[in-house]
Amino acid sequence: MSTSRHMIRRPAHAQRGFTLVELMVTVAIALFLLGGLVTIVQNVSTANLNQTALAQLADEQRFALTVMTDAIQAGGYFADPTTQTTAALPAQGAFLQPGWVFAGSHTVGALDSVATDSIATRFQTSLGYGPILCDGTDTSKIAGNNAYTIQFSIQATAGVGNQLMCSVNGAAAVALVTGVKAMAVYYGVKRDQTIADYNIDTYVTWDKMSTLNGANDYLNVSAVRLVLTFDNPLFGQANQPQTITVERVIEVMNRAGLHT
Repeated sequence: MSTSRHMIRRPAHAQRGFTLVELMVTVAIALFLLGGLVTIVQNVSTANLNQTALAQLADEQRFALTVMTDAIQAGGYFADPTTQTTAALPAQGAFLQPGWVFAGSHTVGALDSVATDSIATRFQTSLGYGPILCDGTDTSKIAGNNAYTIQFSIQATAGVGNQLMCSVNGAAAVALVTGVKAMAVYYGVKRDQTIADYNIDTYVTWDKMSTLNGANDYLNVSAVRLVLTFDNPLFGQANQPQTITVERVIEVMNRAGLHT
């Protein structure tokens, strides 16, 4: 007895793809995610560039202030202060008069943000003592007693902008840092002569130095206040000022503390 088997054909399911609407939604989602990723990358890149620019600015500020501080703080130093004093300093060039440790310039009425002051100082070094000069000379490693005159100024250079310049013993000035828009220098002096000490009671720019009423500001500079104005590398971005200012007050070595 044979049994016939009947094959039962089941209807095939109809094959179905994405509709146009589904494709458009998918593409929109992908573009949204891609746009977010691009925005994140751009923000990270911008933040990194900003941090690099600010770090470079901080390095320039630190370097400029360190070099200037070392030279100014040494002003009036002698290897043997028991036999040598600033009173014996001769006239030097067209700016340093007898007995002067400092000389400078200031445009009358110029604000700190635009001032292009200059300052010169002189001192002596000996083996084992002396700052590293702006030309790279380590004066502490040079034998003998050696006199140095250091001058700092601001110079406008085409294509570069303002630069902080430094000259050693009248040699051609070299650029320390760029982007220094302005430099204002204030000299701390004592005008009240009723007490014999070097305590400061007045800060003045060079054009205000005086010898009136028994004072002699040129011989009594006890500290120097520097105000450096740098171009802001982030200027143009939201809430960023055009310039950034740094200040430092530097004691002059032969005037620090009370006169004894």
